[in-house]
Amino acid sequence: MSLQGKTAVITGSNSGIGLGIAREMARAGASVVLNSFTDNEEDHALARGIAEEHGVEARYIQADMSNPEACRALIEKAGACDILMNNAGIQHVAPIEDFPTAKWDAIIAINLSSAFHTTAAALPMMRKAGWGRVVNIASAHGLTASPYKSAYIAAKHGIVGLTKTTALETAEEPITANAICPGYVLTPLVESQIPDTMKEYDMSREDVIRDVMLKRQPSKEFATVEQMGGTAVFLCSDAAAQITGTTISVDGGWTAL
Repeated sequence: MSLQGKTAVITGSNSGIGLGIAREMARAGASVVLNSFTDNEEDHALARGIAEEHGVEARYIQADMSNPEACRALIEKAGACDILMNNAGIQHVAPIEDFPTAKWDAIIAINLSSAFHTTAAALPMMRKAGWGRVVNIASAHGLTASPYKSAYIAAKHGIVGLTKTTALETAEEPITANAICPGYVLTPLVESQIPDTMKEYDMSREDVIRDVMLKRQPSKEFATVEQMGGTAVFLCSDAAAQITGTTISVDGGWTAL
């Protein structure tokens, strides 16, 4: 399908899932706006590379997703936002009684509140354009829970709720809102964790992946960033025009357990 003429803003997109989505959006012909909290030459080089490879406009705009004003300013600086991909996120693991207050506040701000602020800024643009797609990257943990991840799970459950509310408020318009719920995705960050986990458990790479990292993922295979991007592109297609207010799990059967 073609997304030519559309502009996609993807938060937290200078690596991992966000970058994979940006590349698939560009492959489909959309102009893309990359984002993260850094402002390095490497960030801008990523945008130039996408532009050159796919023949689309691509820009990098720095914005701190923990700052409400910066979230809204990102959308304003983009100038257009036909497709909003709320992907920015961080993680911290600790028991509830030991969970640092600052970490809780940061995770809720970046993983949940940022999506509210960007959506609030983007919806008027979508309404003016007469078309829009909001795709929020939730998680299998937006539908299930695990111990020691209270803030992350609270935020991702909140993202699912925000998605449903957005969909209901736009239900009679050509705007949809959906959430993608990934399980484990093979990103550079996850890849970098494998050697340390092998040492910790004294296990082979294959056994660590199957029996530790993918213990709750029945397929015993990682999802890929390309699959995440392909799912996002589908949700922007005409075929998905009546898919709104729901979750799409890309989790190898995790939430079927």
